[in-house]
Amino acid sequence: MDEARDRSAWSAAIVLSLISGGIGVVSMDAFPGQWAADRTEALQLVGLAEAGVLTASLALGVVTHAIARTLGGSGRFAPTASLFIVLFWVTDLPRLAIAAWLPTGATFVQAATWTTWGFGYVLAVLLIRGQHHLPTWKSALSVSVQMLAALALLRLAPIH
Repeated sequence: MDEARDRSAWSAAIVLSLISGGIGVVSMDAFPGQWAADRTEALQLVGLAEAGVLTASLALGVVTHAIARTLGGSGRFAPTASLFIVLFWVTDLPRLAIAAWLPTGATFVQAATWTTWGFGYVLAVLLIRGQHHLPTWKSALSVSVQMLAALALLRLAPIH
């Protein structure tokens, strides 16, 4: 973690955001119908969705860094934001892959969703704690705010 504190991972953050956004768009129920109707328009919609996912990912990384700095953290922007985006999407990829094949309301998908969400939360707390030299509770607070925002953005299926 000490070496990561000084390095950003923008290329990995961008690639993971685009992969995750692509999986998310293609796995939506409406996509096959749109693809069959008009492929050009479907690809344009995928491009717009990818841009939105990339922008939202960057915004979440910026917010996490800003909150950590507000709480007294001393970490640098580029490593914090880019590593947070990488961590967020790496922990969310299993959920996306499972949800692409099974209905979102399925119990297995729900279990995978909340397991990967919790795992990502713990790793994000550890990342912010290490990056910003904050106590665990302050790191948890800064990550909690953005994880709630991500939850609202991704609109995870309700628990059954």
